[in-house]
Amino acid sequence: MGASLRILVAPDSFGGALDSVAVAQAIAVGWLRARPNDDVIQAPMADGGEGTLAAVTAALGDRAARRSVAAHDALGRPMAADYLLLDDGRVAFVEMAAASGLAQLSPDERTPASARSASTRGTGELLRSALDAGVERVILGLGGSATNDGGSGMLAALGVRFLDLAGGELRPGGAALADLNQIDASGLDPRLGQVEVVVASDVTNPLTGPAGAAATYGPQKGADASAVADLDAALGIYGAAIEAATGRAVAELPGAGAAGGTGAALLGFTNAVLRPGVDVVAEMAGLAEALENVDIVITGEGRADEQTLAGKAAMGVAVLAGERALPVVLLCGTLGPGSEALAVSGLFELIQPVADRPMSLAEAMADTDRLLTNAAERLAGSVGIGLALAERG
Repeated sequence: MGASLRILVAPDSFGGALDSVAVAQAIAVGWLRARPNDDVIQAPMADGGEGTLAAVTAALGDRAARRSVAAHDALGRPMAADYLLLDDGRVAFVEMAAASGLAQLSPDERTPASARSASTRGTGELLRSALDAGVERVILGLGGSATNDGGSGMLAALGVRFLDLAGGELRPGGAALADLNQIDASGLDPRLGQVEVVVASDVTNPLTGPAGAAATYGPQKGADASAVADLDAALGIYGAAIEAATGRAVAELPGAGAAGGTGAALLGFTNAVLRPGVDVVAEMAGLAEALENVDIVITGEGRADEQTLAGKAAMGVAVLAGERALPVVLLCGTLGPGSEALAVSGLFELIQPVADRPMSLAEAMADTDRLLTNAAERLAGSVGIGLALAERG
């Protein structure tokens, strides 16, 4: 089969099916079935959303200490959620989806009612634990949230009060912000202003409007048209209240709409700097160094569509690989709207869905490990044929 190759496997998660660590493992197993003498390097990736914690843990190994915290999910139910302490406890990595994620809700719980009432309280509880640990820097991965509350639950867990016209505290959730009259930040944990906050997110949406948090992401969290309209109006009131409380006009800033408007809370009440999530994870994982002296790069994601080119992990991997003139293969669960743009982008040598027969989404998700393994085996076999033909030529 000719000379051995060095393959870098750097996929994102296949949302709802496998995290990026499991995806990378499945691809590596399949490739080595066909080409056992190749050197396959696994570098699981993420963009700040669900699965980022697993990718960072895989990259850093024993340099990352996992902490478990008693917290609450988006519907207020008690749960245990994890975050990481890095650099001998000086840095915390918090994944919002660990506590406030959509994956914590079953499909039948993603309703208009839950979209209106879901809270980011659990994310605030994780942040409070990190502050208790004495960190100097917090990296917060936004994405995969079940919430539309503008990060108000997160801030409430850190001491902020949200008051109606009568001075009473609002109930949790984005819809309740319609009754917001004043934000009292006098009780905000002062330690939050003393740490560096880096927000890892690929979202550039403003807080409200046609491209805002509710309109863009509300439907996938269960919001119907009526709920989207109500949430968008409530977040508009919220944005004005943030400006009144802090003097910061954050509503139109890129990223304010991230994670149901949590970006607006962070921009308003912390010193947060927003960075593309894939860049943050790539730096933590040493992806640039891993790309040296490899022959082929394989990345992957659950659905390849127009959003892939908007800063998703697969694009970040492809850009870095392209700078080194490395061929990149994108394995995906399915092709979505706008996937044609991927083919003409020049970033990917090959874009390949992994399904091997007609199947429903539920069937594909349940069988993702096998599908990825077999797709990688077929890919490796094709590469082997190409190398053999090149040697003959």
